[in-house]
Amino acid sequence: MPKYLTQKEAFLKCTREGKFITTEDIDIEKIKSTFKISEGDVESADYIKKSLPNESNQWNSVYKLYYDTLHELTESFLRFEKIKIDNHQCLFAYLCEKHQDLDFNWDFFEKVRTKRNGINYYGIPINYNDWKEVEVYLRLYIKKLKEEIKKRLKEI
Repeated sequence: MPKYLTQKEAFLKCTREGKFITTEDIDIEKIKSTFKISEGDVESADYIKKSLPNESNQWNSVYKLYYDTLHELTESFLRFEKIKIDNHQCLFAYLCEKHQDLDFNWDFFEKVRTKRNGINYYGIPINYNDWKEVEVYLRLYIKKLKEEIKKRLKEI
């Protein structure tokens, strides 16, 4: 597993490596489309959750769908600033560093990102308790990002 970086360390590393890419335009259609897709991901996860016993191995799917929603909404939110970031750690570092007013917790982002990477890249499954540990903050952060995106769409 890679070494833990603080928010500031991750932001500086991503800056040095040129991970923050400026785009020409604000792609409103892509923002709207991604927003809609993210809503579908949450609906799917919630549908799956309804029938899952705590000992099911499908909590990985729920976790990944919620994580994807968090990632998609963060990406969409930053499109308003004409910023594109393909690396998830850099994406969340930029969000936390440049939008401290939103009170997002860097350690939470790192926790869900590394757990999701454990599922995708290292074959480390998560269970019901892993899901319950992050569910409230995932829902809260997704809600907050959706509100910010809606607000910015009205301003344009």
